[in-house]
Amino acid sequence: MSYINANIVLPEELIKEIQKYADGINLYIPKVPEPKRACSSYKLEICKRNQEIYGRFLQGEKVSKLAAEYFLSEKSIYRILGEMKKK
Repeated sequence: MSYINANIVLPEELIKEIQKYADGINLYIPKVPEPKRACSSYKLEICKRNQEIYGRFLQGEKVSKLAAEYFLSEKSIYRILGEMKKK
């Protein structure tokens, strides 16, 4: 991450507006987040399965039962749950 003087990249009106809230301090402005990619056609079935697993888990289904029904290890179920929680 590099620092750049706001006078170089921002219009004067915007700088004055920002100074009302953060005058004289270092301010970090994050990048615009990239849009989440939708599941591609070849991964659609897996995405649907993972969403189903997550939904059933939220409804109280036990991980061991989900693992048995989907022929996955409990570790895989926990990985899927972690990924879905991030979304």
